[in-house]
Amino acid sequence: MKLLQQRILRDGAVRPGGVLKVDSFLNHQMDVALFAEMGREWRRRFADVPVNKILTIEASGIGIACVAAMEFGVPVVFAKKSRSLNLDGDVYTAKVRSYTRGGEYDVRVEKRFLGPDDCVLILDDFLARGGAAMGLLSIVRQAGARVAGVGVAIEKGFQEGGDTLRRAGVRLESLAIVERMDADTGEIVFRGE
Repeated sequence: MKLLQQRILRDGAVRPGGVLKVDSFLNHQMDVALFAEMGREWRRRFADVPVNKILTIEASGIGIACVAAMEFGVPVVFAKKSRSLNLDGDVYTAKVRSYTRGGEYDVRVEKRFLGPDDCVLILDDFLARGGAAMGLLSIVRQAGARVAGVGVAIEKGFQEGGDTLRRAGVRLESLAIVERMDADTGEIVFRGE
């Protein structure tokens, strides 16, 4: 998706340790008009699948998922990272290893929100090592639901997450795949360039 790639080049910043900082438009301050274009693109790419739920993980995925859900005309369910008094029923749980948080934690979704009649599209802002996506896939499978696929805004193609999902037979639609980046020069190269 050229629009997203251009925005990454214009407003993104490469930091040491393989970090791509896009907080000015993607995951701290959110450009909702850009999210709408991303939602339209995912709707186009998944037009052949009867998606009836979108699943994401708090917090950075929620904005993207909500705007995309308007294109699909479906509800958003998000996995919670911490226990809460609001989780008052049975839950599906999965362990997630976070690249950015540098640790492992449990995510939870109440069972009443996902079930065997659902066809679930998983959306998130980033894909690095695949921990969040694998955790959400586990939750969808625990629910007996169908996995439509995984959509991510930015895939770090130089890390193993995308390859892991593809080898597992998961349909992955990444809107921008960063092939390499250099913290010293600020250079960002996208796959296919």
